[in-house]
Amino acid sequence: MSELMLFDEAKKRAGYKGVLALRPQIEACVDRLVERGYSNICWLGIGGTWASALQVVVHMKEHSALETWAENAAEFVATGNRRLNAQTVVVISSVTGSTPEVIEAIHKVKSCGAYILGFIDKADSELARLVDTCITFDGGEQLKFFMVADRFMAHAGEIDHYAALYAELDEHLADALIKVEYAADAFAAKFATAHADDDLHYFIGAGNQWGATYSYAMCYWEEQFWIKTKSITAAEFFHGTLEIITRDTPVTLYIGEDSQRALAERVAAFVPRICANLTVIDTRDYELAGISDEFRGDISHLVMHAINDRIDAHLEIATRHPMDIRRYYRCLPY
Repeated sequence: MSELMLFDEAKKRAGYKGVLALRPQIEACVDRLVERGYSNICWLGIGGTWASALQVVVHMKEHSALETWAENAAEFVATGNRRLNAQTVVVISSVTGSTPEVIEAIHKVKSCGAYILGFIDKADSELARLVDTCITFDGGEQLKFFMVADRFMAHAGEIDHYAALYAELDEHLADALIKVEYAADAFAAKFATAHADDDLHYFIGAGNQWGATYSYAMCYWEEQFWIKTKSITAAEFFHGTLEIITRDTPVTLYIGEDSQRALAERVAAFVPRICANLTVIDTRDYELAGISDEFRGDISHLVMHAINDRIDAHLEIATRHPMDIRRYYRCLPY
């Protein structure tokens, strides 16, 4: 049986199309907030949702002068943030709607009077009841965040390609990303087999790939496959981590197409001098039919996510380890 049997193309297409179909709801919410007035935008999360927040903040940093930041929910509960006030827009995402750190943080946010937009996959959950606007759809967290950011930036006059970008995404993104998965499958199978037994694997990324790098190392390989990892930004790699890399160290480098591509390319040029076990995954190697070159950088994180989905499918087979098994997470009190 082909391992591509694990790939449900219809479900993938419905997922991408379904997320993009949320745009009218997102636009309506952002439009109201812009009309009301706001001072800044806080993307609040923990674990994978914080990683998605890091990605969208890099995206806005490249294109926008709006004040925005990523807030770790547990750190916010402990320390707070005096930038957060009644004119702040707080954006969150949650699959279960029950993450304890986020629930506690949102109670604290509400005491500040900030407006909360929540992408909560379970409409009847506690978080869904706490937010001011709840948009419910399973999956597509990164794209949801980017749609919010792009609408705010369009209102600020900072991106004049908003309509053209989303016309292309609505028409072509689902098919383009599905084709990426097919194109990446043979590589993913080989990569999963080669690294299923790694004692420790280093992941490096930059720009809108960094959140994905951090999340993929921790939330996927560590949490779901129980493979030890370290993630490091391409910018910081040369300030410590390079000294621990040897000839046989497993290293994977993500290269995207946004303004920080050069930082990853610098790592790609150096590491082969000291390491014979480097894998470079470059989104530029994948065709995105129907997507203009000028927009590729803004969605390269989605391309990498599609490639990683194929790695996951093959890694489950190579490790004989289903991804939904946990030893401790949500199994023991902490």
